Amino acid sequence: MNTPARYLLTALAIIISLHYILSFTHQEYGKATSISNIASHFRDSTPIDHPAVGDEYYCGNAGNSSVLAKDRANATFVILARNSDLDGIIQSIRDVEYHFNQYYHYPYVFLNDVPFSDTFKRRIENILSGTVEFGTIPHEHWVQPDWIDEKKAEDSRNNMVKNGVIYGGIYRNMCRFNSGFFFQHELLQKYRWYWRIEPDVHFHCDVSFDPFRYMEENHKVYAFTIAIYEFKATIPTLWDHVKQFIKDHPEHVVSENSMGFLSNDDGDTYNLCHFWSNFEIADMNLWRSPAYQDFFNYLESTGGFYYERWGDAPIHSIAAALFARRDQIHFFDEIGYEHRPYTHCPRTDAKWKRGHCSCDQARSFDYDGYSCMRQWDRIWLDETA
Repeated sequence: MNTPARYLLTALAIIISLHYILSFTHQEYGKATSISNIASHFRDSTPIDHPAVGDEYYCGNAGNSSVLAKDRANATFVILARNSDLDGIIQSIRDVEYHFNQYYHYPYVFLNDVPFSDTFKRRIENILSGTVEFGTIPHEHWVQPDWIDEKKAEDSRNNMVKNGVIYGGIYRNMCRFNSGFFFQHELLQKYRWYWRIEPDVHFHCDVSFDPFRYMEENHKVYAFTIAIYEFKATIPTLWDHVKQFIKDHPEHVVSENSMGFLSNDDGDTYNLCHFWSNFEIADMNLWRSPAYQDFFNYLESTGGFYYERWGDAPIHSIAAALFARRDQIHFFDEIGYEHRPYTHCPRTDAKWKRGHCSCDQARSFDYDGYSCMRQWDRIWLDETA
């Protein structure tokens, strides 16, 4: 092949590849705004080796020992599920029990907006090593408030569906509940810590250490495994309200916050980064605090959970980043976790081998072009500098 033809084919391949990236990210994420925006996330891509959990938090010989109740934290798994989610929940719990809870025996709390069926409870109880409680969500914590303008809310849902916004027509009650009410449920009042589990998730590594005890003893309040961008079309006015709240309540924003994770311009605009809250381990005292209560109540008063589609992931992430110190937020690199289509897999061989992980390290989402881990790495490096 002659040189001009080779150059022409190379240029054509680049154009086709770029078109694919742009169209894919637009369809899947709804966030791609420019070529430079995409390219910026592929620079400075050297992974950071975050600190490993110390040996003192590991459970002896894992498969040969069981942790006594007196050595456990005041913690529970929290699972929001419908009766129709049963098979997906069983898949998730099987992974949790096999990789972690068969040694630790932490309890479970299941929540539903309607009573769980006897079949659901019977099958769940049969596979758990810990105790379980099933609760019904109070009506006022789940349904759209009476003061919401339903015509305005309906128009918003219809417009999102029309414009192809992912999940544009659903999940508003769930997002509002997870943002402001789950930790108020009567079954959770006796607990401080929770680990959120969803249907059809996978855990790829043995978690033979206690993340609750690690967080408690190291003064952490929020932990994640995946950080990603939010769909801008679902939260068009959220950041304006956040800025107004900061202006009205500067006393709630800690000095050593993680604004640099949320914004590339010192808070003027939101870069859409958030912790993917389908996995989170956190201290419910963070959500029960005056700062978060004021924050949620203010957001609730705007109607944005229904007039737009504010997810609990950006709400929790923004609150944790502003109301907790940077060193109180933790990335659990050791926990191999998958919520399709994304997987976090420990990147270092030492952590991967210690956890007997089955995930493919090369396919970990951490440094994908639309992961926000680089943004978090910069925060973490600032903290440890």
